[in-house]
Amino acid sequence: MADAPAAADGHLVLDGLAKIYPGKDGAAVRSVDLAVERGRMLAVLGPSGCGKSTTLRMIAGLVPPTSGRVRVDGRDITDAPVHRRDMGVVFQSYALFPHLDVARNVAFGLEMRKIPKAELERRVDDALTLVRLGHLAGRRIAQLSGGQQQRVALARALVVEPAVLLLDEPLSNLDAQLRSAMRDEICRIQRETGVTTVFVTHDQQEALSMADRVAVMNQGRIEQVGTPEDIYERPERSFVARFVGRANLLDGTARDRDGDRTPVELPGLGTVAAAGDAVAPGRTATVMLRPHRIALAPAEPGSGGGARGTVLSAGYAGETVAYRVRVGADGPVLDVERPTGAQEPFGPGAAVELSWDPAAPRLVADDGRAGTDSADGTGATDDPDRPEGPS
Repeated sequence: MADAPAAADGHLVLDGLAKIYPGKDGAAVRSVDLAVERGRMLAVLGPSGCGKSTTLRMIAGLVPPTSGRVRVDGRDITDAPVHRRDMGVVFQSYALFPHLDVARNVAFGLEMRKIPKAELERRVDDALTLVRLGHLAGRRIAQLSGGQQQRVALARALVVEPAVLLLDEPLSNLDAQLRSAMRDEICRIQRETGVTTVFVTHDQQEALSMADRVAVMNQGRIEQVGTPEDIYERPERSFVARFVGRANLLDGTARDRDGDRTPVELPGLGTVAAAGDAVAPGRTATVMLRPHRIALAPAEPGSGGGARGTVLSAGYAGETVAYRVRVGADGPVLDVERPTGAQEPFGPGAAVELSWDPAAPRLVADDGRAGTDSADGTGATDDPDRPEGPS
């Protein structure tokens, strides 16, 4: 795994964290090493069943690890009970108390810690102000919208002034418009508090737009850790390329390295120079081309030297038109996305010429492991023993 910070550099550190459930084939989580810098936000991104929620629950102390350690500020908290970990948790279901009003829900963790009344009231007021719900302190939970309930859950997690904030699929219960607004709210709150934050999600847009760093997880393993730009533009493995965004993955034969790029002979496309780790000449190499990096033009007689193809289908998708294009007579079929209105759309059967920026092709390693190719959007848990409750 490239680009993983050294364990000593993190505020929150996972060292070889693993979980095996008796009677299940394989491990739910396989020796995860992660380090999160103080005040940063890390997204753990992956399909349902990949182990991300189990990892979060091991950090929180809700699931005991089979092996490995959890450290905060250098202190080993692996065996510490939940209430001694100095963490705030927001669950997917929010886990609010319907019989208590907003203020009492937020105060719950402070009451359990026996905080003096005057300080408790001050901290509850501050937390509700932070999430912009001060005017609803006396409102019952059932009287709140989904977004307001989520902010109550955030306030309850933050009011205890945790060292680490853990968010488990925090936006999955919201509609698309509210989800976008709450992304901004969570980012604002995290910046204002400066709390080290880890959130798990199967939604790539959430991860890329909110996090400072993203850890992509598959089948209990961390596939890659990096900035959102690293993960999207420079995926190291074919799973990451497929799962984060859409990708054309094309197998060809590597030729002699030319500077920092490897020429790859691709069927139907000729030689394509791709950036990335070197592949030995004569070996199979996998080239990634993002659909939006491919341009289409009418295939005019005698025009350019680009690859020629035929449009198989064209689908209007709002901001883009999604094409499927067959290269040559029997070459690969490529996904192509072009902005709506950028050009007259091509209909099925249209002859086109394909081109791309020379910097677009990237080499990715074929990980050779099965895995979900795209987010399924279900928000389903990957933890068979999923306890939920207030932080």
